[in-house]
Parts: sequence; C-alpha cells; structure tokens
Amino acid sequence: MRIGFLFNHDQIHQVAHSLPIAMAMADQGFPGELIVATTNAALAAEVRRLAGDYLGSTIRHVELGPSTLSRSMDALLGRVVPAAKLLIYRDNLQFFRSLDVLVVAEKTSLILKKRYGLHDLAIVHTRHGAGDRAIGFDKASACFDHVLCSGTKVRDRLVSEARVDPARISIVGYPKFDVLPSRIARRFLPAGERVVLYNPHCSPHLSSWYRHGHGVFEHFLNDEGSGLVFAPHVMLFQRQFVVAIDKLSIEKAGAIPQRFLRGENIKIDLGSRASTDMTYTLSSDIYLGDASSQVYEFMLRPRPCIFLNSHGHEWRGDPNFLHWTAGEVIRKPDELPAAIDRAEQLHEEHYRAVQEQLFASSFDLQDTPSSVRAAIAIATFAEHRSPSFRPMNRLSA
Repeated sequence: MRIGFLFNHDQIHQVAHSLPIAMAMADQGFPGELIVATTNAALAAEVRRLAGDYLGSTIRHVELGPSTLSRSMDALLGRVVPAAKLLIYRDNLQFFRSLDVLVVAEKTSLILKKRYGLHDLAIVHTRHGAGDRAIGFDKASACFDHVLCSGTKVRDRLVSEARVDPARISIVGYPKFDVLPSRIARRFLPAGERVVLYNPHCSPHLSSWYRHGHGVFEHFLNDEGSGLVFAPHVMLFQRQFVVAIDKLSIEKAGAIPQRFLRGENIKIDLGSRASTDMTYTLSSDIYLGDASSQVYEFMLRPRPCIFLNSHGHEWRGDPNFLHWTAGEVIRKPDELPAAIDRAEQLHEEHYRAVQEQLFASSFDLQDTPSSVRAAIAIATFAEHRSPSFRPMNRLSA
C-alpha cells in the first residue's frame, strides 16, 4: 500500500493541514509506504522543517518537477494563472499512477481523475481551514473518494450543499492545531499598543483590500493608541493579478504606498511563515478581516473581531458569511475608529458567546490529537478499499 501526500501550491499555507497526518501514520506504525511529494523549493523546505527526522526514515520525500515545456509555459502565463501547478500533474503521471491513495488539501488534484483518467487512484481531501466560503462546499467536494473535515458545521454543509455521501466523510478535528509553534502570544509592536490584525482575503469579489485597504492603513497612521499587523492571505500579492474562479473575477492587488511602510506602529508581512502558522492570529488583540478562514483559527482564543463589508453583501442569514456573526460588521474604514473603541465591550457582552459556539461547531477537538484521528480515518478507508490490507492493527485512539 502506497499512500502519497501531495503539496502543490505557490505558498506553504496548506502544508500544516495534512503533513501532521502523515507523521501520525508513521508514529503508529503504518506498514505500507508513506510518501510526501512537493513541487517547489518553498514547499520542500517547509516539509523538511516540520517533518524533520521522519523524512528518510518512516516517510519518503519526493520532489516533483515540471518538464522543460511546462517551465516555458509557466514563464509566459504564471503572472496571471497557476500554470505550473496545473501542468505538474501531466508531467508526473507515472508517480501518481504508482500510488494507491493520494491525500491532498486542495481540489486541483481532481484533474488526475477528470483529465488523465486515473480512476483507480483514491483521493482523500483533508481540506484546509474551517471557513464558510461557498467554494468550500461546491460540487467538486463530492468527487473525492473520502473527505476529512474539522467539525459538524463543515460536515453538514458538505452533505446538504455539495451532496457528499455522509459515509465518505470523517470528522477528525484540525491537525494544524497539533503543530502550533507556540500558544504564547508574541508582540511585534510597542507593548502598550492595542494590536489589530488586518487579514483580508485575496478573492476580488470578497476581499476588502481592493476598495478599502489603503483606508485601513490611513487610520492606523493617525492612531497612536493602536498598532496594525497587516498579514493578508498569502496569495494576495503572489501574482500580478488575482483571479477568482468561484465567481469569475480578476483584480490587481497593486502596491503598498511608501508612507504606509514607515509607520512605527505598522508591521507588514505578505507571506512569511508567521502568516500561516497562527503566529499573528494568536498574538493580536483584535481581528479585522472579511472572508479568510483564519478568523476561525483566531477564535482558538476568543477576542474581538471586526468585519469590513466592502462589497455591501446582504450577509445576514447567509451561511457563507456565518463568521460575520462573531463581531461587528462595518461598511467602510471611516467606521473603524468607533468600532475599535467599542470592540472589547461588545465582545464581552455578546460576541464571546457567539465565538465559542462557532468554534465548537467548526472544530471537533478531543483528547486524541486530530492528526491521529485523521490517520485512523485514512487507514480505515484504505482497509475498506483493499480488504486484504491490514493497516496499523495497533493504531487506536
């Protein structure tokens, strides 16, 4: 039995959602072969950092590369579309055919079944994040052989909206929580300042950045009592243009004006490891955002949230904006000063209880680590798929 874990993205933010599962399977004595495959140097470095001594002993690391033709096509198209990410499948079909099960955190890998006919390859989706965006519950979710999810909220929407067979879903919690670098808050700005994390999404039809991002910065340039950590979705500035496929739209993130780069109470991080490993979500006093699933990671320790409705969405009662019930919703940066001033009081009077409920339905956390529960789910799936295979007989919760 050969089980592969694929990381195929421009950035490293998906690695912690499934690599801990491979490590848990190794810890529990999986008798088959565990392979982690990466497709660029950044992903390979992050896998080596997190997995350490697992690689080369209980887990094999394979670095997949594009063909010369694919490199040329990516050089031509890569500023707008993820050409390399798509072409890597065609260039490495022999590797994918060698696997019994492929574990992925994204949906692009379904191209192996739909375009290249690898119907015997079982693909398990770990998802990445516990957010509410509609694209997380589209019909593609039903094309996986098995889906791992973090909690009942996600499971219920997969069944009702994506029409995923409940028998193909396992609730396992959130493996990313198993590899947190630290739950101790760090300060990146002067200690006396109230720190606001501004975490806009990249999708043009949802993000507050394109219309109001500069206005947010302007507020903090003139607010000596607050600090700003600007850590957007890591794909916001990855390419010259941002293209959304769930609601076809294209936008340019643009440049950050020089005057914002010099503020002593402003820290800007466009994609370091701290943007993905919960360093900022654990260390900020207030969350300011729009559609990013990172707000749910922020709720690991409930604190005030503010949401910027730059597009005038009719969000009340819409499950795609369920997270907006966790804090005050404003329409423009002019409303930000008053919202920040009352955020703590509103949080204690109302939103703390809402956040605790949202977190409980989004993350089914138990005494058994989430990565171990996910390992059990994948091993059980593999056994049902190949009854002669008896994986990890000693593995138990």
